[in-house]
Amino acid sequence: MSRIYNFKENINEEELKNIANILKEGGIVVFPTETVYGIGADATNDKAVEKIFKAKGRPQDNPLIVHISNYDMLKSVAKNINNIEKKLMDKFWPGPLTIILKSNNKVADSVTAGLDTVGVRMPSNDIALKIIEASNRPIAAPSANVSGRPSGTKIEDIYSELKDRIDLFVDGGPTDIGIESTVVKVENNTAIILRPGKISLEDIQELGINAKLDKHIFADVKKNEKVESPGMKHRHYAPNTQTILIEYAEDKIMVDKVDKYINNNKNLNIAVVCFDEHAKYYQNKNIKIIKMGSIKDPLQISKNIFSILRYIDKLELDVCLIEGINKDHIGTAIENRLIRACEYNIL
Repeated sequence: MSRIYNFKENINEEELKNIANILKEGGIVVFPTETVYGIGADATNDKAVEKIFKAKGRPQDNPLIVHISNYDMLKSVAKNINNIEKKLMDKFWPGPLTIILKSNNKVADSVTAGLDTVGVRMPSNDIALKIIEASNRPIAAPSANVSGRPSGTKIEDIYSELKDRIDLFVDGGPTDIGIESTVVKVENNTAIILRPGKISLEDIQELGINAKLDKHIFADVKKNEKVESPGMKHRHYAPNTQTILIEYAEDKIMVDKVDKYINNNKNLNIAVVCFDEHAKYYQNKNIKIIKMGSIKDPLQISKNIFSILRYIDKLELDVCLIEGINKDHIGTAIENRLIRACEYNIL
């Protein structure tokens, strides 16, 4: 059973040295970022990176994101940075933005899934930065969860499923954002969002950069297609319970559709994940109501959504209905995660 270092109040320097030594020696460590918790390993050590794939049960064709703490470290993993990529870094690093860059072939082959590109980001979480600095090497770190399951946003949600697979856990408390980083690739002078996150299409366009969403943001990727970003392929973010996404432009229509489904399936054990403002409409229905946050505060919803998806499985339900959110700003990222969590089961 793995140890847990508590860094919620302060970073213990002696424990930090131990974390760095574990990473240098080829071990794997769960640590917080501002987005979600990650499982970290030395990105240049093939055997260490393989431990990540084994711990998660992750398919080998799913590339990993490399985390750095400074621009000198960037030079050790990527090359040929163009002006648009530089502009994105200047604005959003440190922060929840991953940029797909030309690899200099110094990271493990399994990190890039055999591609000539590598996803890189500089997290803003102080614990993550200190761990990367102390280890003095780029850290490959996908989300901390068994592959396909909801990502981990607090240690309590992920420790039991990973405790026998990880060398050490670092507890930094609940993550600030709650969904993974935005992943962008610059191609033909356009920033293409491969995976949406807190940094939105609108945020990038405000810099005067031409930007668009990849066609797979709300659609699945074919089995034989190669992907450059995590979260595009395979089952993702899903609870074991059957979940259905209720997606309508008008709130009243969405509420009516949920209500109709409940009334037509009274023999089922049902939960509804809804906006705080809508909970009153589902009272006295003999169902479980789970509030995900205010419709006016999508950032709070992003913080809650993965913990809610994990909580659903504890309720032993037949089905869970989840209200959809507007596809703009961070709502694009939330909806992307919900569509995949529901495995494209949309009403």
